[in-house]
Amino acid sequence: MKAAFDGTIIRVGKDGRQLYEQSGYGRPEADGLRLSPQEALYLLHRQKIEVDGYNFDTLFAEFADQRNFMRSFLVYRDLRERGYVVQTGPHDFRVFRRGEKPGTGESLYLVRVLSERDPIHFGKLIEEVVASRNMRKQYVLAVVDDEEELTYYEIKLQKLADACNEVPLISSHDAMLTGKSAMVRVPANSDLEHGGYGKRLDPERLLLSPVELLYLMSRKHIVLMKGNEAVSPEAFLALASETDRELNGKHAVYTELRDHKFTPRTGYKFGHHFRVYCGISVHSDLLVHAVEKEATLPMSLISRSVRMAHSVKKKMLFGAVHTSGIQFVEFARIKL
Repeated sequence: MKAAFDGTIIRVGKDGRQLYEQSGYGRPEADGLRLSPQEALYLLHRQKIEVDGYNFDTLFAEFADQRNFMRSFLVYRDLRERGYVVQTGPHDFRVFRRGEKPGTGESLYLVRVLSERDPIHFGKLIEEVVASRNMRKQYVLAVVDDEEELTYYEIKLQKLADACNEVPLISSHDAMLTGKSAMVRVPANSDLEHGGYGKRLDPERLLLSPVELLYLMSRKHIVLMKGNEAVSPEAFLALASETDRELNGKHAVYTELRDHKFTPRTGYKFGHHFRVYCGISVHSDLLVHAVEKEATLPMSLISRSVRMAHSVKKKMLFGAVHTSGIQFVEFARIKL
């Protein structure tokens, strides 16, 4: 099948309409078909079309200077080889359900193509996921690494349901400021420990971390004392933030988790802010990391996070902190 390239657009004559009607390639135009660069190269490689004056190598060289073209073509080819019909837009690609194509079915995925070193801007990501959800599509990141290998991630915006178990009620306690944390004199198996708070120092004393302390103070369960003077939550937050610049965000995410009856504990050994339990479950269900909504993280870091969470059978959530609340963003590897 003959195609012509005018330096900008590749077109096929009216006999090319069968490519669209049978397999969803291109966009109908007048009596013919207009192909995207990715479609044209794939069809040329599969020997479905011939382009006057070009072979695969020379046509690839024509497009290779376009920003991010290589990774875009690799993703397009991979999706086509997996049996999907793929068209450009509204992100990078929209991907139809297997066996469906334009005019006879609906697209299932909206795909954004990235490299392993690209940054993830959480504000923009959330906007794109919301737009995909409004169109009833699944939002997918297709990440191409330095060896041209592909990994697909499904991104979901999660709303926390209340945890599966009730946490015990907590009575009021006095605590003594000790550095940037606090110490409470309570016997073993106290209500605080049953509620998932603190680390036992000895049979009479329990240590509370800054995020635990801030939450308990905000709920009037702890009165923090420095000598004979009470310390306000605001004063303690300012004090503890001197050595932990992430504390504000961690406090906001911790509070959201606690208010939904989850039990967050430190996730340091997993490289994240919190490991999160459902009530009094023995094993944690989630890994959660607090970020500002306008924060940017490299995709390589997120990839390591997802891999870690998967290896320990947990979901990986990032809690994006904004003035209007917390938006939890789940990253999960998928096989298309």
